Amino acid sequence: MAQHPALKDSDYTTPGKGRGLVDLFRYRYLLRLLMKKGISTRYYGSVLGWVWSYVRPGAQFLMYYLVVGVIMGAREGIPYFPVYLFSGIVAVNLFSEVLRNTTSAITDNKSLVQKIYLPRELFPVAALGVGFVHFVPQAVLLLVVVLLFGWTVGWLAIVGILLGTALILIFALGLGLFFGAINVAYRDAKNFVDLILMFATWASPILYSWQMVHDRAPTWLYNIYMSNPMTVAVEFFHDSFWLPIAPGTPRPDELPIFTVVGLAIACVTLLIGQLVFRKLERSFAQSL
Repeated sequence: MAQHPALKDSDYTTPGKGRGLVDLFRYRYLLRLLMKKGISTRYYGSVLGWVWSYVRPGAQFLMYYLVVGVIMGAREGIPYFPVYLFSGIVAVNLFSEVLRNTTSAITDNKSLVQKIYLPRELFPVAALGVGFVHFVPQAVLLLVVVLLFGWTVGWLAIVGILLGTALILIFALGLGLFFGAINVAYRDAKNFVDLILMFATWASPILYSWQMVHDRAPTWLYNIYMSNPMTVAVEFFHDSFWLPIAPGTPRPDELPIFTVVGLAIACVTLLIGQLVFRKLERSFAQSL
């Protein structure tokens, strides 16, 4: 019997066989729906709602400023320390939000994963989008603060903000894909992520200056420290928001080299995360 021309096997794809992150371009509508769902349910039942997006960074800033800045005296060696501190907090909060969301993206959507097939990468990428949306109010608040200190818009500052944000998103998504895939079968992965986030604030120059690490740590340790993608991203935020109002402050001479290394590490992390995610995604429904 002749096969109907409209029913060729080549026109169909095997369920469960995707093309990784490339499939996101084909399923943009579903991605928007997942993001809309994540945003609308984030503060469901909350009285303050979106106000919490301002309260949390404000409380963090107040705690760190009083303890580290005033009591421990960190503000004495860094001009405009409040802006320096808040710039770093905004950057690390974006990283924490995206990594935490992407790690639990599959388990949080287990009802959909078990019932229908759609590219599994949609869930962590939608979680990344939700994290970015909740980062925007903090960035706007930071922008208002630096404008009050006399900050003026410059193209280098805009480029630095975009590069720093992109670096954080790439690095966090790579880690989120990796730990999110493992978290489906082994919930210990979420505990590893909690450890990473616990050290994130201290592993980058947020509460202190990079010069302290440069002057006191061995050269090899300083190079590792500065190659951390989050360290590079935080310094981009400092250069964009803080440095224009504190000109003449010493900056790392090797920052362009560390930027290339940090970007390479972030991209390799994303590649590894995608490979691990694709290898384990076929067992997601059964493991859940």
